[in-house]
Amino acid sequence: MTDVHTPERTVPTRASRLRRHGLRWAALIALSAGGWALGESIGLTAAGLFAALIVAAALAVTGWGPSRVPHPLGKLAQGVLASAVGLMVHRETIAALGSLWVPVVSIAAATLVISVAAGALLALHRDVDAVTGSLAMTAGGATGLVAMARELGGDDRIVAVVQYLRVALVVVSMPMIVTFGFRADTGTGTATATDGGAEWYVALPFLALFIVGGTAVASLLRLPAPATLGPLAVSAGFELGGWSDAVSVPPILMTAALILIGWQAGLAFDRASLRAIGRILPYAALLTLLVGAACAGLGILLAHLTGASLLEAYLATTPGGLAAVLAVSASTSSNVTFVAAAQVLRLVIMLITTPIMAKAFAHFSSRRRRA
Repeated sequence: MTDVHTPERTVPTRASRLRRHGLRWAALIALSAGGWALGESIGLTAAGLFAALIVAAALAVTGWGPSRVPHPLGKLAQGVLASAVGLMVHRETIAALGSLWVPVVSIAAATLVISVAAGALLALHRDVDAVTGSLAMTAGGATGLVAMARELGGDDRIVAVVQYLRVALVVVSMPMIVTFGFRADTGTGTATATDGGAEWYVALPFLALFIVGGTAVASLLRLPAPATLGPLAVSAGFELGGWSDAVSVPPILMTAALILIGWQAGLAFDRASLRAIGRILPYAALLTLLVGAACAGLGILLAHLTGASLLEAYLATTPGGLAAVLAVSASTSSNVTFVAAAQVLRLVIMLITTPIMAKAFAHFSSRRRRA
């Protein structure tokens, strides 16, 4: 008889698997760094996150990307972002509101209600659950909401796309509205210089305390998204108490955190999720425009309640793009302190209340399904 030889299947060795894994990470890092540099050169908001999200999604869909971001790195990125937000809660900025804090907080609460309503409408779509809808439509704190989405049980891919659709619409439309709607001269003002913060070796121990200590306390208290709410609360408390003056998140660490968050969402993409997001996007874009129009209406109300100009009130209630808002505010000689205080206060309110409301939505939805 003639022996029939079947071709042997080559089993990848451990070394070849490690080499392939290393090449995938190298490609992800190199392409993300290139995209970040390009985004920075054209002034793109959150360039690191945008670039990392797009690159990671492209590699994941084509099968050339790593499987996922290690869990501890994702938690660390959440803590860095939350600490950066907490350190923005300066005593001087909040004190500058004076007697205006009641209408400012009321307008922020109204913005939250509008966001919740828009999230509930988005959740009517068959591809979106209640938690994802509420996180995706929240007007503010895009990076923080994307970071905590998976931990809260939402789809961070949808949250990332819808949140950054909102940021893109705000950043693109705001300069045109300010220039042509308000007829503002954007060349007369100058941005004020800010302190560079402490050296990185002074800031790192503070950040470690905020992230490790805050996450541990929030976990003990069983707060939702402890890796975000814990560092946010501790860093804001230190800042308000005057114990962390001149401490800031080193820019390279902030960029790394944004890139990690982008990778975390992007690597979860596949062809089915892309099709689902394509179905959602027109609906989400319409809701985003409606939220923006409602926030503009709240700006008119804020101007009436506080005596601020319509331009300042519009900038104070713009739903996102904090860095761009402050830059435009400074370039138009507006009251930057008022705009910054209103924006930061709304941002903190959104990041604190949205996880709690998302958990409530999830609980209510599960009870309805069981019923």
